[in-house]
Amino acid sequence: MAFSQTNLAWSTLLELGGRGRLHDRLARALRTAIRDGRLPEGAAVPPSRALAEELGCSRWVVTEAYGQLVAEGYLSARVGSATRVAWSPAASPPVPRASRTPSRPVVRYDLAPGLPDLRAFPRRRWADAVRSVIGSAVHYDLDVPDPAGHAVLRSTLAQYLRRSRGADADATSVFVCAGVTDGLVRTCRALRADGITDLAVEDPGWPRLRDAAGSAGSRVHPVPVDDDGLRVDDLARTPARAVVVGAAHQFPTGTVLSPARRAGLARWARDVAGFVVEDDYDAEFRYDHHPVAVMQGMDPGRVVLLGTVSKTLSPALGLGWLVAPTAMVPGLRAANPVATAPPVLDQLALAAFIDRGWYDAHLRASRRRFRVRRDLLLTTLAGRIPRASASGTAAGLHVLLHLPDDVDTAATVRAAASAGLRLADLDDYRVHRGPGRALVLGYGNLGDTEVPAAVELLRESLRPPID
Repeated sequence: MAFSQTNLAWSTLLELGGRGRLHDRLARALRTAIRDGRLPEGAAVPPSRALAEELGCSRWVVTEAYGQLVAEGYLSARVGSATRVAWSPAASPPVPRASRTPSRPVVRYDLAPGLPDLRAFPRRRWADAVRSVIGSAVHYDLDVPDPAGHAVLRSTLAQYLRRSRGADADATSVFVCAGVTDGLVRTCRALRADGITDLAVEDPGWPRLRDAAGSAGSRVHPVPVDDDGLRVDDLARTPARAVVVGAAHQFPTGTVLSPARRAGLARWARDVAGFVVEDDYDAEFRYDHHPVAVMQGMDPGRVVLLGTVSKTLSPALGLGWLVAPTAMVPGLRAANPVATAPPVLDQLALAAFIDRGWYDAHLRASRRRFRVRRDLLLTTLAGRIPRASASGTAAGLHVLLHLPDDVDTAATVRAAASAGLRLADLDDYRVHRGPGRALVLGYGNLGDTEVPAAVELLRESLRPPID
């Protein structure tokens, strides 16, 4: 069999207790480790010199033990190669080798929401940013990181959010986190410590936010959304004193919170001495005019702002931010004593990426790309599935495709998956099942040339067909 060259089994713990000569005890310990399966077949044992140094004994002791186990068939030794385990317990199933391909179904076309264009990730400039901070980071940058994030990135984010999103932010109010979900968990813990245990969420909405709030101990209350966004009157009838809302671009309906609803929501927060948690997840992408500014700038004392690069760069980076009201900052730190910020070098790389203007340039290019792709998708849908209708503000990375009431959207999603097309059912984002059948179609992680074929496959997957 082909052995891994990296499986050196350096960390195996050897119990050398008992009576007898040291080389006999070492042989016995290795034999036991092999029989127990802690040293699997094919694993390389440490070189005799290295193991002797670790054990504080002579090299002769190790070579004698190895020689004994080679003679017994537990080890095999070849000139010019590592000494390896040659035996495995008869009752143990073979250890499967790691697959080079993922086990998930093959996806030909990705119309599920939630991803940017991963093909367009700015690899060269991100690598340049990483290299620059590795070369320029001073020794204290490599110390135990501040759970709130590195001061350089916090300052950079505050400046960026002030100029691009109309936020009222400074470095002391910014916390670096792993993304919107992490930021919401931290916020919910701080709210609970302040006596706020009931939290409202939009319905339909992103399920992970509901789950995150529940995991932090909050009682979650779904509130319906209409064409003007969250229905503040319905919110006021819940016991909630905090609410999570996508003001600039609601997911998944694609609506924008109307000015009247914004004012009503801010008034509600003041009346109940509560907070609005603003999920600003993809607001950088607006195609009909400039992005709508954040609510947080209207009332920074009552609005917590959450953001992330997951929709602009890549979710693999695990970088996001939380802008807290000044009065909440001490409570956030106290309520999250074991919170950890993302790796410091990644934080510094993002700061450099923003400071050098590369983030703004990437966003400009992404907006142009997504505007064209969205238009192409809508045109193709209208031509190939005329009985369906798309809705949603010209923003973000998804549209809502409304289908006739007799369409089984769950069956459609399953049929599409078997054909290699990823889809998302609107019902998967609802707490309370509402009227109308719809699919949530993401176009971020889809090549322009793939749009016609993906739409045709969608048409063929509809159950029942609606031609």
